[in-house]
Amino acid sequence: MQVRVGSVRARVVQALVLVAVLGGCGRHDDGAAKPSGSASAEGAGAESAAAASGGTVGTAGSACELPVSFDIAKHWKAKGIAAEEELSKASKGSDGDLSGALADSLLRQGPVTAACEIDAKPAGHIGFLRVWTGKAQDADARSVLRRFVAAEDNVSKEKYRTVSTGGGLHGVEVEYLYTSKLLDETKKERALAVATPDGPVVLHLGGMDTEEHEAMLPAYELAKRTLRAV
Repeated sequence: MQVRVGSVRARVVQALVLVAVLGGCGRHDDGAAKPSGSASAEGAGAESAAAASGGTVGTAGSACELPVSFDIAKHWKAKGIAAEEELSKASKGSDGDLSGALADSLLRQGPVTAACEIDAKPAGHIGFLRVWTGKAQDADARSVLRRFVAAEDNVSKEKYRTVSTGGGLHGVEVEYLYTSKLLDETKKERALAVATPDGPVVLHLGGMDTEEHEAMLPAYELAKRTLRAV
């Protein structure tokens, strides 16, 4: 199933409403954390136990067809994103009031475009594991990951390390802090990039705040340990 940009836009609106409602608590989806002052990038080497598998995405006929496949956690819900199609429509003014610039900000980050969104809400968490894909000529996973993180803006304390997935892929992982200018609050995020013959793939785990991010790490670890080329 593919996600329309309209639905992405709707989630942005929902997130803004959530900011307004929970502003006093200092929380919002994929944007900021409680200002506890304790959030820090302690190194991307810290790992959690993997979650139980709820199925596989990436292969032909799955919710998201990708250059890689991996297991998703039980109850998490995956949806494909037809980013290039939606960007083309927006640039031609054929997607209602969604401008090309807004579509680009939602569906592109650095050298990669959105390809799959795996929602944690059915499992009781607020956040997403998102998959981004790039062009075949971008073969260096570290360079792709650095450009991906730089494009997010307001990041600090990046810690990179080389990793190998359970499926035999080699790549680079980063843990870093993201600070919301709107709320002046900080939370942890992490991402993993691997190179494939069809181009780079980036897995990114956000979360409403650092607490939610850490609660979702077992799902991220499951994806990393089962990640393999299709």
